Amino acid sequence: MARGTAAGPRAVLAYLIRRLFAAAVMLVVIILVVFGIFFLVPRWAGVDPATMFVGKQADPAAIEAVRQKLGLADPIFAQVWEFFKGIFVGRTYSSGGDVTDCAAPCFGYSFKSEQAIWPVLTDRFPVTLALALGAAFLWLLFGVAAGVLSALKRGSLWDRGAMIVALGGVSLPIYFTGMLSLAIFSYGLGWIDGRYVPLAESFTGWLGGMILPWVTLAFLYAAMYARITRATMLEVLGEDYIRTARAKGLTEPVVIGKHAMRSTMTPILTMLGMDLGALIGGAILTETTFSLPGLGGAVLQAIRDKDLPVILGVTLITSLAVIIANLLVDLLYAVIDPRVRLS
Repeated sequence: MARGTAAGPRAVLAYLIRRLFAAAVMLVVIILVVFGIFFLVPRWAGVDPATMFVGKQADPAAIEAVRQKLGLADPIFAQVWEFFKGIFVGRTYSSGGDVTDCAAPCFGYSFKSEQAIWPVLTDRFPVTLALALGAAFLWLLFGVAAGVLSALKRGSLWDRGAMIVALGGVSLPIYFTGMLSLAIFSYGLGWIDGRYVPLAESFTGWLGGMILPWVTLAFLYAAMYARITRATMLEVLGEDYIRTARAKGLTEPVVIGKHAMRSTMTPILTMLGMDLGALIGGAILTETTFSLPGLGGAVLQAIRDKDLPVILGVTLITSLAVIIANLLVDLLYAVIDPRVRLS
């Protein structure tokens, strides 16, 4: 990313190629690190990785069978290669006459649930994606608006009240606000069912089940975004080019909307890329509070069951989501702020 003259199509294409290559390299590094944490570090600590797949109470024959089937006795580089190859062409786990096929993309196979990891991820991913996108829309809409108004009415009753609410939103844990919203709007007033219904069954039922999770999750993030927006807007309003725009006779809506907001949105987009990417990996507390069948719930259940392949798969999906979100944010910089050009 650089500042200067507008970039032509070739420059944009070259930038995209560089960013995609950098993203691919980063993903490979993440896979290596995560793979090392799950399979290499336990060896250094004197723990047999095979016992983490079958449980410590398993008999030696079962542990040895898993070790052979997963190739845990092979050198670590061979294991990494098999894992990479499985993502693109699939993988076959075999131990004597016992053969298990894992179709591409193979992110591992859970021998506790007797199923491949990729179908589990794709089945739960739409729920988590809908939760993250819906909440992100709400927290951007209300958080940024509250922050801008607070900056423009600095020291007013609105400013103080909005920042007090924002402080409360940041301080209150998500499971408290979630249970409180269920107690009031679902169990008390009966306005919302609060029970998740798959979108394929009923749109209205699905929407009713997602409203409270959206609002609860958005309340936490909107509070943070309001505080950041207020601080950034106050800093931008003191810049020379804002004073120059006002001196030229531009109306206040033009000064704020066309000039101040573009600079204010840059750090907001940076935060959005990180927050949205992380949430796509699973909002564990929100999904657990509202019993949503998303990736967060899958991770929590996998931790309880010590089902490492599921944890490994969700970790990789989260990393990929963060990388893609930050790539999109970099591209949006040039759209939001005209001073930023791709080169």
